[in-house]
Amino acid sequence: MSKIVRVLVVDDSAVVRGLLTKTLQQDQNIEVAGTAMHGEAALSWMKKNQVDVVVLDVEMPVMDGLETLKNIQRDYPKVKVIMASGLTSSGAKITMQALSLGAAECIAKPTAKSASEAMATVAKELIPLVKGLGGLSPEPIHGAKAAPSVARPARKPLVTNPFSKTRKTALPIVPPKLLIIGSSTGGPNALNKVLCDLGPDFSTPILIVQHMPPMFTGILAKHLQQDTGRTTNEAKHGEFVEPGTTYVAPGGFHMKVRELSGEQMQLELNEQPEEHYCRPSVNPMFRSASKVAGKRILAVMLTGMGSDGLEGTREVVEAGGYVLAQDEQSSVVWGMPGAIAAEDLPHEILPLDQIGSRIKKLCHIKAIC
Repeated sequence: MSKIVRVLVVDDSAVVRGLLTKTLQQDQNIEVAGTAMHGEAALSWMKKNQVDVVVLDVEMPVMDGLETLKNIQRDYPKVKVIMASGLTSSGAKITMQALSLGAAECIAKPTAKSASEAMATVAKELIPLVKGLGGLSPEPIHGAKAAPSVARPARKPLVTNPFSKTRKTALPIVPPKLLIIGSSTGGPNALNKVLCDLGPDFSTPILIVQHMPPMFTGILAKHLQQDTGRTTNEAKHGEFVEPGTTYVAPGGFHMKVRELSGEQMQLELNEQPEEHYCRPSVNPMFRSASKVAGKRILAVMLTGMGSDGLEGTREVVEAGGYVLAQDEQSSVVWGMPGAIAAEDLPHEILPLDQIGSRIKKLCHIKAIC
């Protein structure tokens, strides 16, 4: 008998509760075990019932999402929480606070005019997310085109030495001129940890694709700048890539990099079709960076659901770039790093708390060519 993921839906709107419930019940492996109209009611329900995942509204009366999240983490540390927020500045700011407190992921509440359109939009993102956090392999919803299938690699010991892998690899012989990072579920906290470990004086430009809705990525950039002391911008089309600066792909846009004369690099944003159901997708950034920087690219794949970035990582490796991946034990979901590990693409697989220091060492290698 296959596992059933039990979900609690918490929202002060009866319409939203009903829509989320109907959407989740489309999947036979998901059971909406309960609903609640505010945080206090949710905590009362959880005292009597078991649940795997909570879908939690950000702004509610009686007890809001942040206070409810703190209580859930204290009393039910194994329960995964997904924050649901409206596409507003205040909602995005509160959601970023929730992610920093340990919420697993955030989703935007649907804005479609019809119930069927809203359900389709939510199902596309929420069903795979709930299943992934609940320990099941996410599958595309009915009618969606499947992404390439990637077998989950068997659990292996931590790989902390680049020469302990079976695939023959060599350290870069020139320092990277560009650091590119892909992340999704659990990514905001992982990014914060890595960038804080790099420090404000780290000079190599950084490009980041974090799967997030519009509005949220700008707030993420502000939080990263505040916490790391490093200039961090939500990327703009045509912007030049400057040393000592971090660029976050905006929600709803793919981000690419191209080289101008004199090694000057420029960012390009576009609304081309989604890849792996994502825009921004890690793939366009990784592919374009491999063409621009070749063997002087350092790519990092952090925690995230799915396999976005797999194809782009192949091109980074083929171009002679160097790849780091977060290990399974420290990942919220070992999907994206696990997918590239399944194909033996990373040169090193490291715990989150070792990635920042490793990046610094790789970026300070003296050129020997």
